[in-house]
Amino acid sequence: MTKRLSSKYKIDRRLGLNLWGRPKSPVNSRNYGPGQHGQKRNKPSDYGLQLQAKQRLRGYYGNINERQFRRFYKEAVRRRGDISENLIGLLERRLDAVVYRMKFVPTVFAARQFVNHGHVLVNGQRVNIPSYLVKEGDLIEVKEASREMALVMAASQSSERDIPDYMEVDHKSMKGKFVRTPQLADVPYPVKMEPNLVVEFYSR
Repeated sequence: MTKRLSSKYKIDRRLGLNLWGRPKSPVNSRNYGPGQHGQKRNKPSDYGLQLQAKQRLRGYYGNINERQFRRFYKEAVRRRGDISENLIGLLERRLDAVVYRMKFVPTVFAARQFVNHGHVLVNGQRVNIPSYLVKEGDLIEVKEASREMALVMAASQSSERDIPDYMEVDHKSMKGKFVRTPQLADVPYPVKMEPNLVVEFYSR
């Protein structure tokens, strides 16, 4: 198990929202923060809003550590075009995010572990680095020996999420194609993401 797998809903409670849109989230019944002061909500400052936006985005992708997330931001700045869109595109190209989007696993935390354990092939080659950046046209598949795992079968048959249109997936063969890098409007986030505030946070 990853160190975050058993405590993922603490992220929901801390942020006060159902970050992944899951029916089991404790926020569905307690939409306030943990602790004795959890129900006290002061109006956040501009800095507070920017920090919350960063925590939402970081948390959504499996609570990426700060150093790695900052690297994604710097790469987004280095590329041409809108920094916010570049950042979302880079995050959606992470292999663990792609495996999650293709519904090979139920959660992004499970996706990270699944990739780490060598269950995923990219263009026929095993890749066990969750942060590996998938390219447009890459073929992603679950290793043949892993296709009958209960985790995989349950995720592929779940109606909890839809597969976005920037991917093509065949769950019979457990293979998928990353068609194109999405923009913010293409990504099916269950909650509002504000990468522009993340950019403001890092550019202070």
